[in-house]
Amino acid sequence: MGGMTLHLTGDTAADTLLSEDPFALLLGMLLDQQIAMETAFAGPAKIRDRIGTLDPGVIAGFEADAFVGVFRSTPAVHRYPGSMAARTQAVAAVVAREWHGDAASIWTTGDPDGAEILRRLKGLPGFGEQKAKIFLALLGKRLGVEAPGWRDACAPYGEEGSHRSVADIVDPASLARVRETKRAAKAAAKKP
Repeated sequence: MGGMTLHLTGDTAADTLLSEDPFALLLGMLLDQQIAMETAFAGPAKIRDRIGTLDPGVIAGFEADAFVGVFRSTPAVHRYPGSMAARTQAVAAVVAREWHGDAASIWTTGDPDGAEILRRLKGLPGFGEQKAKIFLALLGKRLGVEAPGWRDACAPYGEEGSHRSVADIVDPASLARVRETKRAAKAAAKKP
């Protein structure tokens, strides 16, 4: 990928994996719900360390109960090991089958524009509108994916200089600012 090292987990090995393996990054985004962001994005490294690979075909074909066990081992990959292990296998199956095992081809094959990448991401299990937009912003801002119209397609997350999502994190200070923005948004949503 763009050769840029991501700083999302506070763990060098986990961050390096996210930076070098597009499927790891996709899985981190998938896991990023109802747990701390750093824990979510450290998940792919835990999976790789426990089964020896992040090959989508291998993960898709893994025995389901055994794969839940991989998620459940301490430290857990996710607080909902059953549902998230199943979702991980579902995404792995789509990447293996439709994208020839290469997650990056989702945003590179056929030179897609931002709207098309967003459509492809939304076709993945567990990727709703919001998650797909944030991931597209992450590709554009951090990985140099220069798809035409990507900023518009992932609005408001594509906005330059914003601190709305994981796409805006480059270091501990920006992580803190994103966390603060999210906290403020949650608080605002709770007000009558």
